[in-house]
Amino acid sequence: MKSKYFNSILKYCSPKVLYIINAHRRLDKRICPFEVRARSDVGDLRRGDIMSVESIKVTQDLVTVFIVNRKAYYYYHFDIL
Repeated sequence: MKSKYFNSILKYCSPKVLYIINAHRRLDKRICPFEVRARSDVGDLRRGDIMSVESIKVTQDLVTVFIVNRKAYYYYHFDIL
């Protein structure tokens, strides 16, 4: 991905705020720290563990990454509580 394009995307991202569509189809805002539940065993986490997201990052492929216990995990390993 071109650096200029990536930088233009990142100017709209925040490492402490996540916007999601809730069950009622409304835009919802989560501010770090917020809680998530592990969907499966990944790294040091076990399925069902409830953890706190410290910050949010984005990869160069525009995949959201949660920082949990100072380690990075892809967002799809978790359910947001």
